Amino acid sequence: MRFTEHELTAAVAGAAKSVVAARKKFRKSSPDIDTAWDAMDRYEKYKLLDAVGSQVLPVLTALPDIEVQPGTRPSYTNQQVSEIVAELVGQDLGRVRRAVLVKARTALVQSALASVPPRLDPDALGTTQDL
Repeated sequence: MRFTEHELTAAVAGAAKSVVAARKKFRKSSPDIDTAWDAMDRYEKYKLLDAVGSQVLPVLTALPDIEVQPGTRPSYTNQQVSEIVAELVGQDLGRVRRAVLVKARTALVQSALASVPPRLDPDALGTTQDL
C-alpha cells in the first residue's frame, strides 16, 4: 500500500497511543490518552515510536494496493493483515510464540490503520500559486 508520510506518521502515533492506553499505569490512573501522551517527555515518546514503528511500518508497506475513496481510510481484514505479519515474522519461533506474536502484531497494525486520517480528494484541494 502506498501511504503518504503524514499517513504513516499518524498510523505509528495512533498505534503508540494504543500501547500507552494498554499499560497498567495508564488504566489505573485513567486520564485522557492525549493528556497522558502530552505528559510524556520527548525521549519516552521517541523510544515508544521507534519500537512501534519497527513493528508496524514493514507491515503497512507490505500491504497490497487497494483503491481508497476520498473521505475514507484504507481498511484490511484481519486475515489480510495477519498473512503479511506471518510472512514477516518468519519461522524461527516456536509455534505458540509465533501465533501470539502474529495475533498481537495484527492487532497493533489494525490500530495503526484505524489512526490513518481519511484520504483527501486531490481534485477538491485548491492549488495556490505565488504571484
